[in-house]
Amino acid sequence: MPDTRSGDRQTAPPRPRPKRSDAEDNRARIIDIARTAFAAAPDATLQSIAKAAGVGQGTMYRHFPSREALLLAVYRTDVEALVEAAPSLLDAHEPLDALRLWFGRLAAYGRIKHGASQAMEAATRADLKSQYYPPVVAALDQLLTACKDAGHLRPGADADEVLLLVSFLWRAESGPDWQERTDRMLGIVVDGLRTALRA
Repeated sequence: MPDTRSGDRQTAPPRPRPKRSDAEDNRARIIDIARTAFAAAPDATLQSIAKAAGVGQGTMYRHFPSREALLLAVYRTDVEALVEAAPSLLDAHEPLDALRLWFGRLAAYGRIKHGASQAMEAATRADLKSQYYPPVVAALDQLLTACKDAGHLRPGADADEVLLLVSFLWRAESGPDWQERTDRMLGIVVDGLRTALRA
């Protein structure tokens, strides 16, 4: 008579299948290509992005069933990278330099968001602002606090207000002098935040 008790004969529960690494690579590559495509041409199509990424239409639609879904993925990825950059920059640079470099990343992100205005409309519908705005403010506050502690910025600098000050980054028109103008305006903001030199 066969042994029906639990033991060596008991079948182990099936393990969940890990997500295929090639699928993850495809998704990451599509997002990277889409970021560049949307910055260059706000009306870039899913078909053109799939071709540039070297994936078929089926692969594209499995990951991103609509253009809005892809825009949101680019938005999420950029915001998460921006938030994660703050402590890394502070580890590698002096506080004020870290702040300037973070603003540079914010500028690059803002340019993409301006170029693809549909992303903001999609983000509003998905309520992404409430999800991602607090972490961005917290990242900026970490940088500002480090600058204040080092005596570089005025004590009253507030992360919410500073983010409002630099909102020109996603409202300014793109053009051949975009980078030069952005650097100059960010310099004005940083100079305005710095502690006044005493005579």
